[in-house]
Amino acid sequence: MPPPGGRFLRARTRATGLLKLLLLGAACTPCFAQEVSDEVLNKAFHTYRAGGPKADGLPAGGVINRSNVEAARPYLSSAMYEFIKKGEYEMQVGETFDFSMHPKYVEATKKNALNVKLDPNGTLKNYVAGRPFPQEPDLKDPTAGLKLAWNFQYGRVWGDLGCIEPFIWDYKSYETGKVERSIVFDKFCFKRYAFRTVDEPTPEFTPNPSNLYRGIYVRVSAPQDLANTELLIQKFKDDTKLSDAYLYLGFQRRVRRLATGQTTDAFLGSDLMIEDFEGYNGRISDMTWTYKGTKTLLLPFWDRAAVKSKGRQHKATGEDGSVWEYTGFGGKSQCHQDAPFQLRTTYVIEATPKDASHPVSKRVYYMDAQTAELPIVEIYDRKGELWKQFVIGWVHADRGADPINKGKGADIGDTFSMIDVQARHCTTGSFRGKVDPGLVHDGIFSVQNMRGGN
Repeated sequence: MPPPGGRFLRARTRATGLLKLLLLGAACTPCFAQEVSDEVLNKAFHTYRAGGPKADGLPAGGVINRSNVEAARPYLSSAMYEFIKKGEYEMQVGETFDFSMHPKYVEATKKNALNVKLDPNGTLKNYVAGRPFPQEPDLKDPTAGLKLAWNFQYGRVWGDLGCIEPFIWDYKSYETGKVERSIVFDKFCFKRYAFRTVDEPTPEFTPNPSNLYRGIYVRVSAPQDLANTELLIQKFKDDTKLSDAYLYLGFQRRVRRLATGQTTDAFLGSDLMIEDFEGYNGRISDMTWTYKGTKTLLLPFWDRAAVKSKGRQHKATGEDGSVWEYTGFGGKSQCHQDAPFQLRTTYVIEATPKDASHPVSKRVYYMDAQTAELPIVEIYDRKGELWKQFVIGWVHADRGADPINKGKGADIGDTFSMIDVQARHCTTGSFRGKVDPGLVHDGIFSVQNMRGGN
């Protein structure tokens, strides 16, 4: 016969054990986190497997011009509508297809995303790799815009190592179309040190004593007065830490560190700021991000085989010797992409600077839901008036980008157009983009390399 009180002691022991398990679970929530569901992953990464959205009067192969722009208005960003309405641009409509991500990036999202949390200061906790927040945004969630900004920050643009070589910028009058200056970058490279998903080592290079997230290296080869100018940007894993930026001026033969404010100056006399690179190249913590809703809009994503207009040619040097035809530009003064836009699910986000002295009052981002890229950006001046439209055209790694990209599952830029609607000026950019771990040696992402001029 059990001793008196035995049942009570056994019940208390079981209760104590259960309490310990609950406390352990609370202290180690990520240990028990489930994986992201296939339903969420399919909506996020395989958005158009069953076909893309349709709109009456906007068939693939059609053209939007001033005669039919009113019918197309619901599917256009506000600035783009104005360009077409004025007769300054005619937009081609292309077929919508999947811009699929690398399977390792999708798998990293599946395993890690449910562990990711927002810290009270707006940074991420428990982030390892993949898309931090693959779920669809909710207007009722006050942090939805911030979560989308983090999705952009840790997307698959240029993979774990990518270069644009060469990268040609043309400065043009929007009134006359005259090309005032052309800049050729023989290197424009991006390297991830942390949060890597495809190229080994993953998820991070070790040692990483400076706790870098990403490096950007830029070198000018022409014209002669800017030759050997170099830019190096080092972004840290800690988003609250200011990026380090260095500029090497060949004619001065010295490296100087850029002050924080210089990232919002015109870069090399163009219509772009350093902060504009890739849609946004600043700290996530420098902006207040507000999600404004989801729309179906025409975005600049295309298969290069469907691009009828070709721009200048470039013949690669060395054993390659291949000839690359850049995507052409059209519209007024050839300041707009002459390539088809796709109907795609789009998140509208407004970003306002926390610094009242910032030269812009806000940026409106039209984010592609599948890739989390920022293909169309509207930039407003301090008075709240439209200042610039920035458009980045994207090609799929398997659909007409450089052959080296096949199977890389990365987002490959093809062109850009920055139009200053107030100054009536534009800068266009033509890419030959490549993604591969062996493109460049790691030394180019160091200040010492800039001093050497190599």
